[in-house]
Amino acid sequence: MQPQEVEVFYVLPAIRMELAKAMAKNDLGQNEIAKRLGITEAAVSQYKHGKRAKTFQLGKKLCAAIAKSAHKVVDTQSAVREMQLLLKSAMNDKTTCRVHELLGVVPANCTLCFEAKK
Repeated sequence: MQPQEVEVFYVLPAIRMELAKAMAKNDLGQNEIAKRLGITEAAVSQYKHGKRAKTFQLGKKLCAAIAKSAHKVVDTQSAVREMQLLLKSAMNDKTTCRVHELLGVVPANCTLCFEAKK
């Protein structure tokens, strides 16, 4: 499994879940959250109730960044921008690596993604 697949299948949904929850705490309704994130209301409901993206927990630092991003997401364009920044943070703080390891696909303390950046 490539790191990008880990992001798509595991990290992105986990970030979306936390983002939807943070936006709900900011008094946004499900319909508005769905519109801003470009997802369905049903998906927002499932994120809010922990029925999706519950495979692993995101770190405190990333969750804090998500809470800040929730205030910046005002439409789908800003959602894409914030999501890209959050995914980059997830890669840099090795969230993606931890998930990859949990899946048993790579050995512990793998650094291949970071070697590829050189």
